[in-house]
Amino acid sequence: MQRFKKNYIGWIFILLSVVGISLFYFYPMVQAFILSLQSGMGANLEFVGFDNYVRLFNDPTFITALTNTILYLLIQVPVMIVLALIFSVLLNDPTLKFRGFFRTAIFLPAVTSLVAYAVIFKYLFGNDGIVNDLLLSLNLVSDPISFLSDSFWAKITIILAITWRWTGYNMIFYLSALQNVDKSMYEAARIDGASALQQFFFITIPLLKPIILFTSIVSTIGTLQLFDEVMNITSGGPGNATMTISMYIYNLSFEYTPDFGYAATVSYVILIIVVVLSFIQFKVAGDRD
Repeated sequence: MQRFKKNYIGWIFILLSVVGISLFYFYPMVQAFILSLQSGMGANLEFVGFDNYVRLFNDPTFITALTNTILYLLIQVPVMIVLALIFSVLLNDPTLKFRGFFRTAIFLPAVTSLVAYAVIFKYLFGNDGIVNDLLLSLNLVSDPISFLSDSFWAKITIILAITWRWTGYNMIFYLSALQNVDKSMYEAARIDGASALQQFFFITIPLLKPIILFTSIVSTIGTLQLFDEVMNITSGGPGNATMTISMYIYNLSFEYTPDFGYAATVSYVILIIVVVLSFIQFKVAGDRD
């Protein structure tokens, strides 16, 4: 009877979690999929089957948004992961002075307001912003660079903004993992004549492999859902040069003539891409579990 009572209480706790997850995660996902099979203005929806999914391939705005998002992903995520790894190794050195200050300074962007920092970047990279003033004063350029109105430089600005904010966030994961690495491994490597670079590639990276995989997947998901920076810095412009999938979903729902069915269809594209890329990352990392 006592054993049954313990099991009963355990199942109650599990049941509450299952109900909560089903209600707030799986139910909205199912409803979103059902919504993606409908089309119409506002709440006047009718069932159209998979027509919305066929429409994606003939939608130039969606293709542009998808291309931009993939471009951010391919450039920004690897750069951010590499920088986070380098910073974590440097700041894990016990002989480095002011380690606490540097760790806090690099991590601080991750806890700032998304909107606030995006607006600051918008002013920094404006035609009369600090960045252009600095470049002009150093005679590196003869005319201000159109960071926000040129399609190429606007993308660069978005990538810089994301990297600045999230590098420190990923660094903390690597730094925490490095605290648990047995220092004797590095001492043995130094005795055997291994250089700092060899220690990094043959000791640090293999030991951090699970954390690198985790941060890569989380960063991939975050980049595919990129919205705040683009919305507040360039508003998707010039034209649609910096628009992302998430911003296109927002426009379909609230800026253009409301088409919630098609917006739900576009949102499912993000889900599909996340699943595919996560699967590839697991396979590349050699994780069989």
